[in-house]
Amino acid sequence: QVQLVESGGGLVQAGGSLRLSCVASGSIYSIRHMGWYRQSSGKQRELVATIDTARRKTYADSVRGRFTITGDRAKNTIYLQIDSLKPEDTAVYYCNAATRGYGNLWGQGTQVTVSS
Repeated sequence: QVQLVESGGGLVQAGGSLRLSCVASGSIYSIRHMGWYRQSSGKQRELVATIDTARRKTYADSVRGRFTITGDRAKNTIYLQIDSLKPEDTAVYYCNAATRGYGNLWGQGTQVTVSS
């Protein structure tokens, strides 16, 4: 199995920055790619960004240029740097891992709240 633990959320003013972290543990070798999703109140969970084992990255159009996903293989950790935060970025941010053999896995989520 793979366990994912997010951290780094919080309350921040519009225009501010946050860095989210997601530490993976367990059967790390099974991970094909990882990413961040978010879910706002009353909305469906949406893709924010992904990174694969070759460090190829994808971004949702709504966050491109403001969000940066990176990975530290030595620490089994991915990060999401969020700059120029907007109130509409308020959501629970979830770490995701697509794995071989264990399916699609999720962390518990971390709340990001942006005040105007």
